[in-house]
Amino acid sequence: MIALSVVLGLLAAVLLLPALSDLLSLVRIAGGRRPRETRASTEMPRFLVLVPAHDEELLLPACLESLQRLQYPAERVHIVVIADNCRDRTAEIARAAGVQCLERDAPQDPGKPRAIAWALGQLPVRSHDAVVIVDADTEVDADFIAYLATASPPLATKVLQPYNGVSNATQNALTRMAAVLSMANHGLAYVWKTRAGLNVPLSVGMCIGTEVLAKYGWTVHTICEDWELYAQLTVRGVRIEEVPAAQIRAQEAATFRAGGSQRRRWTAGKLKVLREHVGPLCRSRAISVAQKLDALAELSAGGPALHLCLALALAAAALLLRPPAFPILAVALLASLLRPVVYTLLALVKTPEPLRALGAFALLPCYAAWRFWVALTTLGTLGSKLWIRTERHERLNVR
Repeated sequence: MIALSVVLGLLAAVLLLPALSDLLSLVRIAGGRRPRETRASTEMPRFLVLVPAHDEELLLPACLESLQRLQYPAERVHIVVIADNCRDRTAEIARAAGVQCLERDAPQDPGKPRAIAWALGQLPVRSHDAVVIVDADTEVDADFIAYLATASPPLATKVLQPYNGVSNATQNALTRMAAVLSMANHGLAYVWKTRAGLNVPLSVGMCIGTEVLAKYGWTVHTICEDWELYAQLTVRGVRIEEVPAAQIRAQEAATFRAGGSQRRRWTAGKLKVLREHVGPLCRSRAISVAQKLDALAELSAGGPALHLCLALALAAAALLLRPPAFPILAVALLASLLRPVVYTLLALVKTPEPLRALGAFALLPCYAAWRFWVALTTLGTLGSKLWIRTERHERLNVR
């Protein structure tokens, strides 16, 4: 029973990590912690926008249309589509849109991270201030680049993460819940992290300063390249800041079936990144204890729905099996739910049509059970390098 208490205690500690990190963030903010001031550049930054695309003829046109509507001097934005092992009209569509297209034919070496590494070797990266990576199934706001340009100069030395929204937010209950989660993360949690001087996780639309790339290179190769790059940069002490005004939107999977392969890929990739970087993070002399704790919290977090399932299941186990100190364990596990509940409620208030978004959470029990099942089945695929493409759908006129 003592062993059971130890196991439950360790799991409770992992689930409490995000809440503890948030408390430290609040302390840092209350203590007057602010991002370091830098002198603004008098020249508008130059951007290299990379659009990695693997058979994306369905959604690429909308992505390129949004990029060509940018309210930023066209001569200071260079858009490049990377047609990676494509067997459809992706390259043809890119060239018809008037943007540069690099075609990569390496079926023995697939994957977006490798395609990006290959493209960076073909392009004049150092003639730009930053590289922005925009997935082909996303769309950006017209002022997307303008906000990145003014967010945190000097841009070449920084890494920025824009707000990730959901383009089909009102399609059904699943997409509405995803939009609320995006608001909780990018509209609340990550903004506070930036104010506290902590790194935010990277995802779609990441903006990497060219001096950062020149110093550290592009060395990510996993199926979860955004988490891998986040871990690598954090270990090295490179700042990653949220820019909530710069918004990019992606199509969210609208069915459990469509989202299954995507969630398994993310979960497996994130676990691999955690396993490989927990040691370097703990040993790093370039970051504070608070940053180490926060990075471990981000890498070990499975998302609110999975957190809910684990906390309730472990609390029930503690109450039923009654190991030593079981009341403390049960309370700690239930207390770990406070953070996702508070963030969700705050996000609902800020979300358009909050009542309809709240109604979508009637599906939460089914969704949470599905996420738990996806996580369990993912454990049996760890180590697999097979990438299963997420199902694509035509663009929907919903927001």
